[in-house]
Amino acid sequence: MPLVTTPDGTRIAFQVRGTGPVLVLLAGQANSHHWWDGVREDFHAVRSTLTLDYRGTGDSDAPDVPYSTELFAQDVVTILDALDIDRADVYGTSMGGRVAQKLATHHPERVRSLILGCTSPGGPHSIERTNAVRRSLATTDPAAAQHALASLMYTPTWLATHPGPHQTTGDPTMPAHARRHHLTASRTHNAWDDLPAVQARTLILHGTDDLLNPAPNAPLLDSRIPDARMTLLPGARHAYFEEFRGVASRLVVGFLEGAELGREKT
Repeated sequence: MPLVTTPDGTRIAFQVRGTGPVLVLLAGQANSHHWWDGVREDFHAVRSTLTLDYRGTGDSDAPDVPYSTELFAQDVVTILDALDIDRADVYGTSMGGRVAQKLATHHPERVRSLILGCTSPGGPHSIERTNAVRRSLATTDPAAAQHALASLMYTPTWLATHPGPHQTTGDPTMPAHARRHHLTASRTHNAWDDLPAVQARTLILHGTDDLLNPAPNAPLLDSRIPDARMTLLPGARHAYFEEFRGVASRLVVGFLEGAELGREKT
């Protein structure tokens, strides 16, 4: 597993698949590159894919220090530098979408195009999940919490034929301190004031039935990012990119190829 060392001495694992221009794929909170298993291949007709194990996940180091979406974005830049990649397309989902926002606003010269999936701007302007959703995830029964999370990620129809385990419900190898730091990084993200400065052409994707990161966050992002394109996926929950991959991946590939997308729902 290739590794790069960040300026603070943390070793970050990364994975490159395919050939051609690079699409950086950024996973959700407390997840490694396996978040993208079974999906990344959809993009190899037009892009190679670059993933990483966030610090605290997978084969990367897990220092017991504060994490932030800005720090995760800097780790991505360190990898791009090591690979001599000047600019890349960036596709971030969930917390990965928050990291992608930091990449696009703090390192605009490195982002050729931007895709934000099932994510939010963070801060006081974002739409938070309900207390009922929080309670379902906070139960002390691990099996119940895992069931609640899977139900927020996928529809009942999907779960009936895909009982798991699911690659999107967290990296089981993470130490407890890294889970806490990931949660804090996602909760403290706030890109609201920076988003109007995004220079990259941007596509926003979100499932209409997403309660984990509520769907009304998509139009908020659309209103803040100049000339963004937004598409909502009817009936999709948080892991739209996997369950609805036939539609979602086609939209991403079309966007990467320069197709014009409208703002209406599909």
